[in-house]
Amino acid sequence: MMANKVYADARSALEGALFEGMTVMSGGFGLCGIPENLIAEIRRSGVGGLTVISNNAGVDGFGLGLLLQSRQVKKMIASYVGENKEFERQYLSGELELEFNPQGTLAERCRAGGAGIPGFYTRTGVGTIVAEGKEHREFDGETYILETALRADLSMVKAWRGDAQGNLVFRRTSRNFNPDMATAGRICVAEVEELVPVGTLDPDHIHLPGVFVNRIFEGRFEKRIEQRTVRPRG
Repeated sequence: MMANKVYADARSALEGALFEGMTVMSGGFGLCGIPENLIAEIRRSGVGGLTVISNNAGVDGFGLGLLLQSRQVKKMIASYVGENKEFERQYLSGELELEFNPQGTLAERCRAGGAGIPGFYTRTGVGTIVAEGKEHREFDGETYILETALRADLSMVKAWRGDAQGNLVFRRTSRNFNPDMATAGRICVAEVEELVPVGTLDPDHIHLPGVFVNRIFEGRFEKRIEQRTVRPRG
């Protein structure tokens, strides 16, 4: 008998999955495709000492910026954090640990974690501070550094559409990190804009099979634009 993966909301979907000091992967790119409802529920829960793996840290007052604001994050493993003044303040004052990754390296570390690959060699970062303390090896006359895979206690992702079996379809930029992160969590919780009946989604158009998703719910989204740029009016 198939387990029921559908939950009413973020609170019920995270029940029993949160604990102090846990590692959380949070999908999205900028503010695109971020799990808004799950982030808000983690803030409400008050769970702390978190290590958060994400491409970015949201912005002040929204996205993962909410968890920084409430001091629930102990460490960030990220690639881009330039939109968040509170992140900058905490890092420079020594309140927040930071493990910087080149963007492609971060994506591959997450993908490797989901694929059961413990590490991989890459040329990215050789000769920079990214390479400090890491194993170096030569392949075909080029130097590479060893990067290790990333895994998490919880992966939280956001998709455009999903069904009761957890099959997900992402839209455009939101596919950058969400699918890889979904595979690398001990538990994966997905929030979707639209929850559809099983059989609605074209199997050839599913981006993430439901085997990777443990819990799913339909959320409500603000979907902010991170940098609004418009042409001046004539």
